[in-house]
Amino acid sequence: MLLQIDSAVSLAEEMPQVEPESINLFEMAQYGGWIMVILAAMLAFACYIFIERLVVLKKATQEDKSFMDRIRDYIHDGKIDSAVNLCRTTNTPSARMIEKGISRIGRPMQDVQVAVENVGNLEVSILEKGLVLMATIAAGAPMLGFLGTVLGMVQTFYNMAQTSGGVIEMSALSTGMYQAMVTTIGGLIVGILAMFAYNMLVARIDRVVRLLESRTMEFMDLLNEPA
Repeated sequence: MLLQIDSAVSLAEEMPQVEPESINLFEMAQYGGWIMVILAAMLAFACYIFIERLVVLKKATQEDKSFMDRIRDYIHDGKIDSAVNLCRTTNTPSARMIEKGISRIGRPMQDVQVAVENVGNLEVSILEKGLVLMATIAAGAPMLGFLGTVLGMVQTFYNMAQTSGGVIEMSALSTGMYQAMVTTIGGLIVGILAMFAYNMLVARIDRVVRLLESRTMEFMDLLNEPA
């Protein structure tokens, strides 16, 4: 009995070890079919929106710290044209908002404040451009991945139904199973990345909104200051 066990162990050691073949991400994605193409396009579009909005938001927060001090000096000195030119050369959301308020100087304070707030709301809506699409990608990509999973399972059961003699080969089921798993992974990856990008952009926009509110308060206080 011991001799048989030793011989079996020696035969197992002599048999060549077959290592499983590795697969890279590109080859894995190919098994997902046409759904992976859509997910790749959604990811590329989300990356474009994220980078483009980051550049816009960075420019929106770049402002000279002495901007309001210079505006105050110009208004107190009666140099309204110089204040307007400073706003136009600064070319930021807060500067465009202040420019609108300067153009309403001489009217009732309520009218000035409403004009400034309206421009501020318009600037915020411009900054939020593309966020709806980003949120749609974050929510839609996992659902699209799950659709690929359902289609892959349907393909798998269809292949099982086409087999004759009750013998099912794994090679006949591999296409559907790969599609079922790969599309789920792809959809979750795209959705997670888009969700994090969306939240980061929302946080940046909130920072700009707080800046605009601060500039509005400073400008209205400036108009109420004694000459």
